[in-house]
Amino acid sequence: MKNILNLAIFLLVCHAVQAQNFTEETEIFRTHYKDDFLKSKNSPLKKDDLAYLRFFAPDSTYRVTAVFKRIEKSRPFEMPTYSDTNKTYVKYGQLKFRLHGKKQTLTVYRSLSLQSLPQYRDYLFLPFKDKTNGIESYGGGRYIDLRTGDIQDNTVILDFNKAYNPYCAYSNGYHCPIPPADNHLTARIEAGEKNFGKEHQ
Repeated sequence: MKNILNLAIFLLVCHAVQAQNFTEETEIFRTHYKDDFLKSKNSPLKKDDLAYLRFFAPDSTYRVTAVFKRIEKSRPFEMPTYSDTNKTYVKYGQLKFRLHGKKQTLTVYRSLSLQSLPQYRDYLFLPFKDKTNGIESYGGGRYIDLRTGDIQDNTVILDFNKAYNPYCAYSNGYHCPIPPADNHLTARIEAGEKNFGKEHQ
């Protein structure tokens, strides 16, 4: 009985440490995310605006392992934006995963224009919508950034805690891609960035 009790205590401590580490990792990501607004020349936010960025509490159940399947010979297509312009992408692959026990599928894209820039050559784009849009989160959907190096043995760690708003959530005048219908989830993604806490500029 004593051994079982010790094991239970050990597992509880391990779980608490893992939860703390995950929370710290998420907070570090969000700190860098905020800092990037101050470094970008095209940023819609100034230092005083950062206080109005809001996020769901870190939740490790929204960090899942997805099976990746490459889409071969994908033809370029024009993805509409909220400014009535288009951006050229190709479908790079499909991500299949379970979220809270339910099967989900998302398509990940590659930008042809960014692919020509050395610093973004391995950049992958994952736009999506979910059932929190227009309520707790931005109505136009959210994005997740990935890199080709994130794909290991045909799997990807997909962390919705890193989902962020497009610039259009803060101000007009930006060319933000509209998440394609294939990437409209029927689930509520209660992770990542919430609605901006300040009036749209």
